Amino acid sequence: MFGLFKKKNADVRLPFTTDVHCHLVPGIDDGSESVEESVELLQHMQQWGITRIIPTPHVTEDTFENTPATIDPAYGALVAGATEAGIAIELMPPSAEYRLDSFFVEQLESGNARPLGNSFLLVENNFSIEPWGLDNMLYDLSLRGYRPILAHPERYIYYHSNYPRYKQLHDRGIFFQCNLLSLSGYYGKPVRSIAMKLLDDNMIDFIGSDLHQMRHVESIEEYMKTSHFRRVSERLKDRLMNDTFLDMK
Repeated sequence: MFGLFKKKNADVRLPFTTDVHCHLVPGIDDGSESVEESVELLQHMQQWGITRIIPTPHVTEDTFENTPATIDPAYGALVAGATEAGIAIELMPPSAEYRLDSFFVEQLESGNARPLGNSFLLVENNFSIEPWGLDNMLYDLSLRGYRPILAHPERYIYYHSNYPRYKQLHDRGIFFQCNLLSLSGYYGKPVRSIAMKLLDDNMIDFIGSDLHQMRHVESIEEYMKTSHFRRVSERLKDRLMNDTFLDMK
């Protein structure tokens, strides 16, 4: 009997196969520290049904001022390590998670900003306060031909007491990417509650693992054993753009 339960859990899969937000490029941000750690994380993701990953290291002023010059060699090491380990996940060319700050503007102007693909660009707000001129920045990105995806909007606490701001941004064509870790409760009940409200209001377009380390794996895998995960997955599976956005016109 116990063997049957283990098999059932082992067969659980995520409601998407393409991860658009993870920190597996080793040694360049607060994610994986080594190729070996990245390979271990990839092995777990493979068990979840992930078949394609777009790496998104942080690009943040003062802390992680990454450019193609720092990202590409580390990405090359990641690909080599994954290949040697026999990982059957396609590692797409790296993009980034771009903090909307002055360093990002510099990278944009210099041509260093790399979309996820098909002009979709993953951006994030400051966690303490909404960036000054956010609407203008997002509009400027649209004028440049980008399709902005706002990373983990449920984690910006200053929106929790101003929920209509979510609808305002989403209605203006800004896509929302919710973290799987938010749904798992990793960041606490208020964040999970907002993530579920965004789901109820049809404002979740992408899910990302935002995977950094094994603690995140443990939270996600515990969540995948729950009935809540199964219910949420059923609701999400026909709404998410993770596996279709690269083919959109």
